[in-house]
Amino acid sequence: MRIEIKSWLTGRVLFEVQTESWKVAVELAVKSGANLSRANLSRADLSGANLSGANLSRADLSGANLSRADLSGADLSGANLSRANLSRADLSGADLSGADGISKYILTPLLFLLDQPGAIRAYKLVNKKGEGPFNGGINYLDPNINSFSVSEINTDDTEQCGAGINLATLDWCIKEWKPGYRILIMEFTAQNIAAIPTATDGKFRVRQCTRVGEKDLAEIGLIESEGKK
Repeated sequence: MRIEIKSWLTGRVLFEVQTESWKVAVELAVKSGANLSRANLSRADLSGANLSGANLSRADLSGANLSRADLSGADLSGANLSRANLSRADLSGADLSGADGISKYILTPLLFLLDQPGAIRAYKLVNKKGEGPFNGGINYLDPNINSFSVSEINTDDTEQCGAGINLATLDWCIKEWKPGYRILIMEFTAQNIAAIPTATDGKFRVRQCTRVGEKDLAEIGLIESEGKK
């Protein structure tokens, strides 16, 4: 069948193709680099679609089936997601600023950290210089300092990355690890949390934390233990 993806604002055809489903049509549009800003995808069945990096800003996705869809890195700013099925969708790195219909309580398991009554521990991935691999400036391996704090903080939970001390889950650190990197154990409290990004892939930001240890890289399978060399 012939599928036309139109703008809900002007009715202009943004992309058209002969294919068997809306899922395939939208995937082809994204793959071709089509600008789907303001696209009318209301109630479209896009379950399992690969929409990574798609420009869906201000698109109408109300009632769409986005279950298991890969929306990582997609621009969903200002999109209408009311009544959309986002179960098991990958929204890591997506821009959700101004998106309507997003429930961070459903999409962000790490919000449980805000209800912890005492000391909480998470992880900090650092490079050979002791700095974060993406934003340097603090040496977390400084032997003379074990407590760290920052004054500039991004508290916007619609932004995946921003100013602050970025901590993460262990699985996130393992995925981003490279030879020479180390994984530190950091301690903080719920009051120190500045932002837990909506649909985060494992990162969050704190105002201050204390270095209390380091993961054994051999124990978690990142390097070979001495006995096996």
